[in-house]
Amino acid sequence: MADTRKPAEAGPARHSHGAPSASFPTHNSPRTWFLTSSLSPLCIRLIRLLLAHGDYVVACLPPAEIENDDRSAEFRELINECKSNRKDREGWKDRIRGIRCDGRVMGQSGAAIAEAVQVFGRIDILLCCKFEAVIGTVEELSTTPRTRNLVRDQFETIFFSQVNFIKAALPQFRAQHTGHIIILTSIGGHIGTPGMSIYTAATWALEGYCDSLAYEIAPFNIKVTVVQPNKEIQSLTNKIVFAPQLPYYDSDVNPAPSVREIYGNMLNANPETAIDHLVGAEERPDDIQYRYPKLPAAAYDKLVMETVHALTAIGGHENPPARHIVGFDGAIAVKEKLKTVTEELEDFVEASVAVDIFDSELKKEARQGGENREGGGGEQGRYMSEDVQIGMM
Repeated sequence: MADTRKPAEAGPARHSHGAPSASFPTHNSPRTWFLTSSLSPLCIRLIRLLLAHGDYVVACLPPAEIENDDRSAEFRELINECKSNRKDREGWKDRIRGIRCDGRVMGQSGAAIAEAVQVFGRIDILLCCKFEAVIGTVEELSTTPRTRNLVRDQFETIFFSQVNFIKAALPQFRAQHTGHIIILTSIGGHIGTPGMSIYTAATWALEGYCDSLAYEIAPFNIKVTVVQPNKEIQSLTNKIVFAPQLPYYDSDVNPAPSVREIYGNMLNANPETAIDHLVGAEERPDDIQYRYPKLPAAAYDKLVMETVHALTAIGGHENPPARHIVGFDGAIAVKEKLKTVTEELEDFVEASVAVDIFDSELKKEARQGGENREGGGGEQGRYMSEDVQIGMM
């Protein structure tokens, strides 16, 4: 199919604030983006920037979300803009394609990829961005069949649905001998959070899958990037599901940080999204609550635009990073986690090397690293740890 797409033209984003302007990799022709889920405030703002830049967008619309009037309102507003006669929206309606698709069904994922190729001729960037957060401790998610099903639902949403899109897109990318798969997760892929164990598990599963996938498809010139913003950016722009609470994990008696309380208080600030804090697993074990957070447009801009700009800068880049952490706070948190891992490895180095049958230079170096941290060479050991952290990031 001949590429009849127009050259890329820069254009303004709909909302303006203090964030830096979006940047795009240099390329000779527009790119086609395929978004596996397109109704979040983050994805709406990304689509606007892509269309203003002259790119093409295939927007997958999960049926349960597009049928929710509140959830889909901003996307419908965007489509109306695309159809308008505004000069700065000229050509937008011809460069966006919405497809109802439930990624949990492999056949629907494959059909959506095929439709995208039929309409626009190719796919350059597959953005895996489906997300929802299940809030509940391991025990709270084990009380009834309904709460146990939340575990499966979390994996279906975050892991299996995105794997289906990746598998469906790989033959097209191989045929093109080019492509870029971007996985939008969060720093939950590095750091566990009390009360979000199943979300963390599903995120780690997807990231581990893609770490291995990257090696398999590199010979076909297909790139993989994991983008990790703070957890709040994904959680506050997508569905949050609350399992009934057990009294042992109430913040009054349990000192662990309470994600339930943090998100619950935020939702309760808006009467339309308020939740019942008194719901307990002992009294109403099947009373599962879910909400789509509602924030003012300006608040969403401030929350998500840093991540949106990271995606536009990385998507389609000739040499993209394997992993990108968005934001200073997230980078510091991950560095601290890596520092802890490195220090624990050095503290227990004797236990690690004791199982090695043969002596080697690497074994001696490992022992020396542990001694440097404990003795006079502590500074050297500390700097070695920091070098390892930077290399891993």
